[in-house]
Amino acid sequence: MSQVPDMSDAGAVGRPFARMKELIRTNDVVRLSWAQARLGEAGIDSLVLDHHTSLVEGSIGAIPRRLMVAEHDHARARALLAAAEEELR
Repeated sequence: MSQVPDMSDAGAVGRPFARMKELIRTNDVVRLSWAQARLGEAGIDSLVLDHHTSLVEGSIGAIPRRLMVAEHDHARARALLAAAEEELR
């Protein structure tokens, strides 16, 4: 019988089942791609949720995509994107 992983310690560095937290929610695929690239350069893993659902609903933009990061990376990721957006101004 297989055992279910213990999620009580999720979010700790090095754990395969980290708790995720939403960083941005957008229909702008360029912004989403840019944000993922910036995070990747900083060594922060990210995950896009609702990508397929957004595609299925068509181009009306009713379902935005969510960019998620591990909870323990959220503050650093948020600061990194804020600084990068400021550079663009």
